[in-house]
Amino acid sequence: MGLWRKKQSDVIRFLPRVRGWRLAVPPARRLGYKAKQGYVIYRIRVRHGGYKRPFPKGATFSKPVYHGVNQLKFAGSLPSVAEERTGCPCGALRVLNSYWVGEDSTYQFFEVILIDPFHKAIGRNPDRQWITKPVRKHGEMRKSRRPGKGYKFHHAIGGPRCAAWRRHSTLQLHRYR
Repeated sequence: MGLWRKKQSDVIRFLPRVRGWRLAVPPARRLGYKAKQGYVIYRIRVRHGGYKRPFPKGATFSKPVYHGVNQLKFAGSLPSVAEERTGCPCGALRVLNSYWVGEDSTYQFFEVILIDPFHKAIGRNPDRQWITKPVRKHGEMRKSRRPGKGYKFHHAIGGPRCAAWRRHSTLQLHRYR
């Protein structure tokens, strides 16, 4: 609240410009956006950086694996968080894709492409009929979209036998265990 009183500060002069950016149409078109009915683009901001566990005086009262309080890193990715936060209130729409548009010292800004599966322009288009099926509901929550997959999509389950042997034969003594 005190920040908004400093009208001439760099942050307050920069934020309205960021929020007033025009839609980044070329990356949206590369990722499947069409300028027709049934397509929506949402802009969303996600706070980036590490986080701190909310324990008073850092007292976790638990096993050493949970003793880390500071400098914790989020295990997911910020684009997947942006898609999840957009897909939750827009329950009737399907998330197609997302892309980065900018950032400042606190937030990263993403644009998320959404599709209305019940619109006739989408249902009659053979290229987009796949997203109208019920199995495609809330794929962003199940990490089946591009940002949420991470490295899972090109890794064999379990890996080679020598890697499995090495994994089970190596003693790893982590700092927080």
